[in-house]
Amino acid sequence: MLHGKHIRLAPLREADSKILFEWINDRSLTLHSAAYKPVHEDSHQAWFRSISQKPTVVYFAIRAVTDDTLIGTCQLHSIHAVFRSAELQIRIGNAANMSKGYGTEAVNLLLSHAFRDLNLQRVDLHVFADNARAIKTYKKCGFQHEGVKRRAAWIDNEWRDLVLMSILREEWETSKT
Repeated sequence: MLHGKHIRLAPLREADSKILFEWINDRSLTLHSAAYKPVHEDSHQAWFRSISQKPTVVYFAIRAVTDDTLIGTCQLHSIHAVFRSAELQIRIGNAANMSKGYGTEAVNLLLSHAFRDLNLQRVDLHVFADNARAIKTYKKCGFQHEGVKRRAAWIDNEWRDLVLMSILREEWETSKT
């Protein structure tokens, strides 16, 4: 477990599956990071059982310190042992928990785990160019803009650009001093 001031990153529990199923089928939440496609319960359960079995993925529940409420999830995936890199993803589960600093705290805890515990050298991510809230969070955590993949996703009958961002170990270490 990774502890912060307001949240902690912890393993997912079986009971979390139902909430995650609701979130992935909430169109308004999904469109922040992907095209909306309803997920059937059988597919969701298969995914839920598989995530702890993947050696290239570290997946966490984001929980409130005060009452253990599930706020969201975050992960490092595509972990490459030779290149010592990974891709970061985060999802805050509902709008009521957005803009409260939970995402920033979760990203910082996840970066600490990436660089201290996993000994990574690079963490990157991609985010829709119009997701200003997420971009602000990533910049606050030290991520640097690397480029834009133009018209990289077709969402709701329009093309969306993807911003590529990364943070290197030494940048993260410098930001912590």
